Amino acid sequence: MTDSMSELLRQDMTCEGLLECFHGLKELDKEVFRVVTQSDDSLTVDEIAEQIDRERSTAYRSVRRLMQTGFVQKEQINYEQGGYYHVYRPTDPDVIADEMQRLLNDWYAKMGQLIGEFRETYADTASQSAAAES
Repeated sequence: MTDSMSELLRQDMTCEGLLECFHGLKELDKEVFRVVTQSDDSLTVDEIAEQIDRERSTAYRSVRRLMQTGFVQKEQINYEQGGYYHVYRPTDPDVIADEMQRLLNDWYAKMGQLIGEFRETYADTASQSAAAES
């Protein structure tokens, strides 16, 4: 994890790095996302677990994090004789990109506001210090 914005900007970043940067996802989550996006079909948690060589419960926790961030969608498949199971597929990349752009815009606006507050706070302090020295 980086210590400052300048360090973050100097790092080499991949598009998958956005998953970590925007949502704090782990390396395992990025791996699960790659598996789901590279599959031609929707996958069950068991199929995902097999492909990442992890326990089902570990794969499910990662899939759940990806669902919470909106990167993966769940679909229920019903058996004719009753019962069901779930499969998972990636969310449309345009939807994900639009959401990340919205988050970035919100962050940018918030940082601009904080910089303005910084300027006002310390400009007043600098003016007061200069007046006191005169």
